[in-house]
Amino acid sequence: MLLGMICALASAVCYGTASVLQAVAARAAEPGTGSGLDPALLSRALRQWRYLAGLALDGIGFLFQIVALRSIPLYAVGSALAASLAVTAVAASRLLGIRLSRTQWGAVAAVCAGLTMIGLASGPDGNRAAPAALGWSLLATVAVVLLSGPLLGRLPAGPRALLLGLGAGLGFGTVQVAVRLIDSLAVPAVLIGPAPYALLVGGATGFLFLTSAFQRGSVTVATAGMVLGETIGPALVGVAWLGDRPREGLQGLAFAGCAVAVAGSLTLARFGEPSLEGAGAKSQG
Repeated sequence: MLLGMICALASAVCYGTASVLQAVAARAAEPGTGSGLDPALLSRALRQWRYLAGLALDGIGFLFQIVALRSIPLYAVGSALAASLAVTAVAASRLLGIRLSRTQWGAVAAVCAGLTMIGLASGPDGNRAAPAALGWSLLATVAVVLLSGPLLGRLPAGPRALLLGLGAGLGFGTVQVAVRLIDSLAVPAVLIGPAPYALLVGGATGFLFLTSAFQRGSVTVATAGMVLGETIGPALVGVAWLGDRPREGLQGLAFAGCAVAVAGSLTLARFGEPSLEGAGAKSQG
């Protein structure tokens, strides 16, 4: 339990730092077609060291996340990952010399308080067998998200950034659930069934949508959409189908902790825009 929560928080540190590096790299990349979803943007961003460094941190964070997903409930992992916004805010305030307002420091404190509540209330991860159709449902969800990309590109800037971020969150949320569904890493067992493919396609979809959202619209709005998508969806799946439960008698504390952590994270999303713009300005100076 303790190891799982520590790994989830370590993953949030990696992801929060990586988001800053990737957003700066995406905004510095050459503009493409102007579409809301630009697959070629990934190849242009990959030419920059900041994006590569962010990917390396994402890889380390994913290893921590796997350990967490195998030992604590999905709702606890999701809430901890939402704390990556607090990591981004605090790191930017130290490294970029940007001051946080009292409201923003209060949001950081709220995230920490919410995570403490979740840690106290979390039981072990659920051991209920997943329905056979759940893996295929993950693949279908990712397919719908991908097919929606061209349509999202035609929306105005505000809703476009929000929905691209939400699509990224659904992709990353699919990865979380798929990790729980994979029982063995042995070949050929790992190649059988939809879960491994949902993991790969979901991760690629998340990076594609989030990178496009960072360049094409508001980083603030996109980040808020991502947090909602990767937090709420997996939590509901874990409780409804995988048997995730808080400790007996502490259900209210777990629910309140999730609500406080996510609310604090979404408040901090307002901090993302100036910090990342400042980072971009410094990188070009």
